[in-house]
Amino acid sequence: MKPEQIKKTYNLFAEDYYKTRKEKEGAPDFFNTNLEMPTTLKLLGNVKNKKILDLGCGPGFYLKILANKKARVKGIDISEESVKIARKENPDIEIKIGDVTKKLPYKDSEFDIVLASLILDHIEDWTQVLKKIKRVLKKEGIFVFSTYNPITYKEKKKKWFFKTFREIEGYFDEDWRNEEWEREYGIRKIGKIGHHHKTYGTIVRFLVNSGFELIDYEDSFPTKISKEKYPEYYKRHSNKPNFCTWKVKKK
Repeated sequence: MKPEQIKKTYNLFAEDYYKTRKEKEGAPDFFNTNLEMPTTLKLLGNVKNKKILDLGCGPGFYLKILANKKARVKGIDISEESVKIARKENPDIEIKIGDVTKKLPYKDSEFDIVLASLILDHIEDWTQVLKKIKRVLKKEGIFVFSTYNPITYKEKKKKWFFKTFREIEGYFDEDWRNEEWEREYGIRKIGKIGHHHKTYGTIVRFLVNSGFELIDYEDSFPTKISKEKYPEYYKRHSNKPNFCTWKVKKK
């Protein structure tokens, strides 16, 4: 999917997404606040005094959390509307508009950590973006990123008599899945967004070939709070991980 389409969809999505996250209600609250974010923050670890770049910072939720943890943070996002919200929420943080697939407007070896929450799925070939991330990281700098779990988009609904179940089908077919986010988030029709499925093996090869060393990995697991608040989501995603977070080091 072209960056222009991704930018368009995120611009349309920004305000609704921000409101649902702030109000702590609905799918974004479960999938982001109570599923992806806890795992990613766990792998980030102690960030005090660390210089961090948030790639695809969206409306700035990670920026605020990391700043409160005494990290020195900067953000960049392709969506002008998301950046507008992020700047309002984080007036003391430098946040730029930019495409992460193009040259990053930062110095060589500027950051201790680069964070990318759920943005690499929008990119088919990671070679160039990983090269750009490696450039802005210090020696032995850390790159933490979350993605859809590679099994997520290959899960198919099946029926057997009166029973409905799910199974993995076509896992080795690496392809795009384009969807209307209104189905996923239940807010309003906002346009299509694309996610590119990759196997675990392909992801590891991209990392190794780009000069990164894998040092940690964790599948997402919902928070205890979400068990009562979102029982159906909790039941499903405590049995099958929707997201996963990777932690790698620049060699």
